[in-house]
Amino acid sequence: MDSTSAIDSRHTVLVVDDTPDNLTLMSGLLKDVYKVKIANNGEKAIKIAESSAPPDLILLDIMMPGMDGYEVCERLKANPQTRDIPVIFLTAKAEMDDEKRGLDLGAVDYITKPISPPIVLARVHTHLVVKASADFLKDKNAFLEAEVQRRTREVQAIQDVTIMAMASLAETRDNETGNHIRRTQFYVDALARHLQAHPRFAAQLDDHTVEMLFKSAPLHDIGKVGIPDRILLKPGRFEPEEFEIMKTHPALGRDAILHAERQLGMEVPFLAHAKDIAYGHQEKWDGSGYPQGLSGDAIPLSARLMAVADVYDALISRRVYKPAMPHDKAVQIIADGSGTHFDPDIVEAFLQLQERFNEIAQRFSDSDADIAEKAEQLARASGGKGMAEG
Repeated sequence: MDSTSAIDSRHTVLVVDDTPDNLTLMSGLLKDVYKVKIANNGEKAIKIAESSAPPDLILLDIMMPGMDGYEVCERLKANPQTRDIPVIFLTAKAEMDDEKRGLDLGAVDYITKPISPPIVLARVHTHLVVKASADFLKDKNAFLEAEVQRRTREVQAIQDVTIMAMASLAETRDNETGNHIRRTQFYVDALARHLQAHPRFAAQLDDHTVEMLFKSAPLHDIGKVGIPDRILLKPGRFEPEEFEIMKTHPALGRDAILHAERQLGMEVPFLAHAKDIAYGHQEKWDGSGYPQGLSGDAIPLSARLMAVADVYDALISRRVYKPAMPHDKAVQIIADGSGTHFDPDIVEAFLQLQERFNEIAQRFSDSDADIAEKAEQLARASGGKGMAEG
């Protein structure tokens, strides 16, 4: 058996005709090469085509009682499950208009009766080869699409792991717990999604940007890795010179990300917001913040969102050196900072979302074990001094 016969032997041809003699004739012609199924009416043909073992090709008579071949073809092509099965009309209707109508309905060929066996075999074989090629390409495309999706998920996972690893590195040296990272992520996400409908922010906050903000938010304090322990871990108020050093952490954070990009030899789009957040989250709406003293819309939107999230979380979170502030009091402080510390429209969104913020805070709250572990960690980092004494 040659390769063509081997290929053909795997295919099933459905013959649809209401005349028993025609079914016998076509079955006899095809059975040595293909697996043959028969149907003597349109309903049965559709049922076979929609089964778990559909045919690879259909030879379809037109003139049948009840549902004619045109209607059968139309229904097959309307169903996503059967529309890709090639249909060849096999009929005594030989007018050009009849042929055009059949082809317009989606048939791949039109053979008139009385049939020529060599022509029928040749055309069936040709259309099965075409279908096999189309199926191969469909499977190939499906595989490639699945592979692209898999690679995309891998890249996204690498991004997430990179960010969380960098953020966790900063957290190990700070008085914040790991839950602070999660809480601020979700605060920023809640604010951004709420403001997507705001005319002032809608153009900047498409779904992709909101997703990138959520990914980037954990890096807001990455620059603290460059602050000496004697300052970073100090439980009380900073001396003026200490505060000046502390104020360098936004620039240190931005520069760390820039350095990573330079090492890669390219700018990384998903880190664009991370740089803005790291560098700008200590700026204030009235220009009294640092490191640049930016004001109003000159402060990147991502940094303005983080400013509200970061301050709220600092207020309501207990630390090894302070108790947690009640939610209502923290909300009032944020409200009082509208137009001075914070963008007024973002504060308005925060006020509308304050219960959502409270829910996030409770969901990722710090346990006694979290606080104890952080106190021990910081005591080790400071040689048993500093935070332990606080």
